[in-house]
Amino acid sequence: MASDKDEQWVRLVEDFRPRLTERIKVEQVLDHLQFIESDLKEEIRQKARTEGEPRAANVLISAVIRKPHSPGWFRAFVDALVSADCESAADYLQDNIPEPEVEADNDCCVRLIQILCPSLVGMKTDEVCVPCYSEGLLTEEDLEIVTQRGSRNGARELLRRIVRHRPGWFSTFLNILRETDHNDLYRLMGGSSDIDKQSESLPDGAHTYHSQLECAASGTFLPPAYLTPKNMFHVSGGPDKANIVLRDYQEDVARPALEGKNIIICLPTGSGKTRVAVYITKQHLDSRRAEGRSGKVVVLVNKVPLVEQHYSAEFLPYLKQNYKVERVSGDSQLKISFTEIVKKNDVVICTAQILENYLERDNKGEDEGVKLSDLTLIVIDECHHTQKGGVYNHIMMRYLKQKHSNIRLKKQQKEPVPLPQILGLTASPGVGGATKMEKAEEHILRICANLDASKIMTRSLGEYKKEPMKTTMLVEDRKEDPFGDVIKKIMNAIHDHAQLTPTCDLGSQNYEQWVVQLEAKAAKEEDQNVRVCTAHLRQYNEGLNLSNTIRMCDAFSFLNQYYEEEMKKKTLPDQEHTIQITDTERFLFSLFKGIKCKLQKLAENPEYENDSLSKLRTKILQEFSSRKEARGIIFTKTRRSAIALSQWIQENPKFADIGVKASYVIGGGDQSVVKPMTSAEQRDVLNKFRTGKVNLLIATTVAEEGLDIAACNFVIRYGLVTNEIAMIQAKGRGRAEDSSYTLVEVKNTGVAEKESVNEYRQKMMDKAIDKIRAMNQVNYDKRITDFQIQAIMEEKVRMTKKRQKDVKTVNPADVKFSCRSCSTHVCTGEDVEIIENMHRVNVTSQFGKLFNRTENTSLVERLLDYETNGFIACKKCGQRWGSMMLYRGIECPCLHVKNFVVTLNGKPISKCTKWSELPVKFPDFDYAEHASYMAQCSDDEETE
Repeated sequence: MASDKDEQWVRLVEDFRPRLTERIKVEQVLDHLQFIESDLKEEIRQKARTEGEPRAANVLISAVIRKPHSPGWFRAFVDALVSADCESAADYLQDNIPEPEVEADNDCCVRLIQILCPSLVGMKTDEVCVPCYSEGLLTEEDLEIVTQRGSRNGARELLRRIVRHRPGWFSTFLNILRETDHNDLYRLMGGSSDIDKQSESLPDGAHTYHSQLECAASGTFLPPAYLTPKNMFHVSGGPDKANIVLRDYQEDVARPALEGKNIIICLPTGSGKTRVAVYITKQHLDSRRAEGRSGKVVVLVNKVPLVEQHYSAEFLPYLKQNYKVERVSGDSQLKISFTEIVKKNDVVICTAQILENYLERDNKGEDEGVKLSDLTLIVIDECHHTQKGGVYNHIMMRYLKQKHSNIRLKKQQKEPVPLPQILGLTASPGVGGATKMEKAEEHILRICANLDASKIMTRSLGEYKKEPMKTTMLVEDRKEDPFGDVIKKIMNAIHDHAQLTPTCDLGSQNYEQWVVQLEAKAAKEEDQNVRVCTAHLRQYNEGLNLSNTIRMCDAFSFLNQYYEEEMKKKTLPDQEHTIQITDTERFLFSLFKGIKCKLQKLAENPEYENDSLSKLRTKILQEFSSRKEARGIIFTKTRRSAIALSQWIQENPKFADIGVKASYVIGGGDQSVVKPMTSAEQRDVLNKFRTGKVNLLIATTVAEEGLDIAACNFVIRYGLVTNEIAMIQAKGRGRAEDSSYTLVEVKNTGVAEKESVNEYRQKMMDKAIDKIRAMNQVNYDKRITDFQIQAIMEEKVRMTKKRQKDVKTVNPADVKFSCRSCSTHVCTGEDVEIIENMHRVNVTSQFGKLFNRTENTSLVERLLDYETNGFIACKKCGQRWGSMMLYRGIECPCLHVKNFVVTLNGKPISKCTKWSELPVKFPDFDYAEHASYMAQCSDDEETE
């Protein structure tokens, strides 16, 4: 193993040899290298004096990597670089490499100094070298050497030494010239002509580089008017990011796309896939513009926060100088249509559903639609989601149909419909649950087929790869769990009351499924006794899970809040009438009331806390105590646990003492009873994490995939394991040097076993990708074509069935809705209308008499034509039926079908938790008619 490691280090040094030779101070480094013989050291020193430091540095590097290697030679070399004040060289060997564009800017600054050297050596060296020493551009030894060389030779030595520093030296040196009254040299190098008003340091950059070359040789100065914002350094905002510089592996994977081919780029999280996409986008638009053709690029993402992230962090900074870039999502408040946005911009970043909606509009012949032929390049982020049922797949199915239709058109010698180039991005296509290599290959090939990819491009990152150190922390069962025992005792009492016999352990996932099935059956059979018992059993089961995951007090708080909410449903502020409370409900309320104090007391005893929480506490303390600047992410399963863990950390003084600043980030959908996070709230937390105001992020799976989270040095998956894709994504969040990846077991989750399966699948996936890349292109194309034809045929069958289903769509009058809790008849399908093909509402006056309205603080305002601002609940039993929606000024009670028992021709529908599962075509909401009716009623009231 040692020899393998030595070979890796040798390759690393060789890869960066050109950079190292530029930055090494030979004399100083040799002083700190003990494994090089004295004779060879003297030879290298002599070479530095006679032939210059770069050539001597080259010889020194050869001596360092020469075999046989001394034990610890690589570490000794890095330490010597650091001790000799060659940190910029050491950075390349310690995985602290500057970003490509920063590196490119720095190279231009170095080149500018070299070109302007004839003028710069005229500086007053003795006045300049002292502030250079004070600002850290020169060491004490450097200062001594410079001052011994005289004015002009000393200036040359000074310039040779400052350019070896880390990026950032240029602006410091520029300010020193200004402060030492070298105003002509200051302006020559790009400083502002208005020197008196120049009060801030200028950021590094190279936009003056080409401008100065024209005048540098003669030493003349550029007139102030020439230093326009486009080609000078801006004090406030820094240089525009005009040039995109790719690393070698990024160039390799981008090459086929630059030739116009459809490809999938598969690179690990944090390896710069999006930067490659920006580069390909720019080259695509540049080449089309050069040919006199317009280009139109759409970047598709699957999460709303990614729209703003890709727009502001990647595409806009690099493309805004030459192209119009815009973003659109459900959070956007742009008032013009998506079609107009596409027409007016060169690059549009949007959620995939928006594009699909407008493609469908065009398909139906509606105005304001978008055609695939309007686009010239589609970038699909997280493209492994291009599978059956996904919105990415719907878009690509349109593409594949047109592609194969074009083949027929060509045979008929007709003009084919132009189609955009496709670029897919992913960190992991996964294996789709495959257990055999053949199925893993098929899964990945199907994704390639769905994206019409001619290749899947991947590459070993070599020296850029960061592999976190992994550990698994197993937990022990509590010796005593009185809190859990009390909950189980309550659950068994409910079982006896409802005459239920569970078939699995309480607190398990299997128990949860058993209760859900039982609840559905009871609702269908109108057995209200069993139905209400199962609803309460689900909450107790969740309480058990929470006590195994987070603090017992959090589990108690959850149960207590549930019962307070249930009691509120049975109590009305105006007390106009009494809400029905059944004997079973009284029994359940009194059951909790009887043990509430006992549970609360047990929850306050830390002696009985779960071992998972203890392991997590130990791990967090270890990470923050052993690192100079710790920054980490904890992934957990539920929103509730994310919030509770964040509170637990914030309330613990031990964490505060070692500088832990925690916050949480959770999803934005409102399907959960826990208040969701808005996109703005998510962005705020992530920005604080990037800047260090927050250094520990507790997140649900929303942060696993896609979101650009600043490099952190430890990742903890706390009782959460899904599939191999999520595992790879989560590991990729730990991007810093010496990062760690820790799995903390939680009771009843089996995460250790699941993680082992995922690791096996990851290896299978890597092998499958390698096999696919090694395939003969003819064989690959044939398999891709076969899968595409199969997908098109399956789509035709699906559409045929859908049309048949639509034909068989039942009469709304045959559908009846009853309260899921008390079986009260609510309405028929004739009373229901649909808004925006999404929201089913009942605005009849009869329906308005059946429900009470309550406020809900967790519902969030929407930035569309409507907002939700309250619950509606059954007047008889308090069961929630849905929400009150304000649509363009009209209050519309919006029904959630899962809260009703739905019958068709008198027979209950067994599964109906989503409106899509109900084969009923409701009429569109007639806004004009209802608005007119409301206005008439208002006029009548005023007349009276």
